[in-house]
Amino acid sequence: MSQDTERLARSLEGPIVDGLPDYAGIVAAMHLAPGIGQNLSGLANALLVEDFPGSTLSRGQRELLATAVSAGNDCFFCTDSHAAFAAELLRREVVSGGEALVAAVKERAVDRLDPKMSALAAIALCVREAPRRLERKDVELAKRHGASDGDVQLTVLIAAAFCMYNRMVDGLRAKTPFDAAVYRERAGAIADHGYMAALGSARRIPQLPDAA
Repeated sequence: MSQDTERLARSLEGPIVDGLPDYAGIVAAMHLAPGIGQNLSGLANALLVEDFPGSTLSRGQRELLATAVSAGNDCFFCTDSHAAFAAELLRREVVSGGEALVAAVKERAVDRLDPKMSALAAIALCVREAPRRLERKDVELAKRHGASDGDVQLTVLIAAAFCMYNRMVDGLRAKTPFDAAVYRERAGAIADHGYMAALGSARRIPQLPDAA
């Protein structure tokens, strides 16, 4: 099954848990109970937006790591949304070939990134799959390519957090819009204001494509 076919199939799925708020993806989970949205948004903000001690990673690079982990977990909502956010941020950071980098990460081809980001993405994917398999040599490789201790720490935290986000979305079968334009619409707001402000302005589920 092609990714577009699978993406369409997921967009037409209904939740397997009744009573979900009428929002797509992780935003549905965030609206399940008071405090959940604020805490989940706050964690995303801390990992993807705010300064992290000792880290050299830009916001666009952090979003690439979130995209890589989400793609590895086959979570289409998180993959497509964070890919859109990464593309917007890399454009603002004037990164050459940013769209191509995002497309490569969505296809799990992290070896197409520069050596530093490729090594960090490999760390993130190892943490995603089997964190105890991560070895000091993996960390040292990233550091030889210019990663700081803070970069590695942040990479591990992003990988762990996005496994949680991905499983919330897919465990609830929260709605996953098919049209990538839905994610691009939010990218500017995320780039401008981060995740705390974006929660309050989240839209309800858009019209999904017809099964035909």
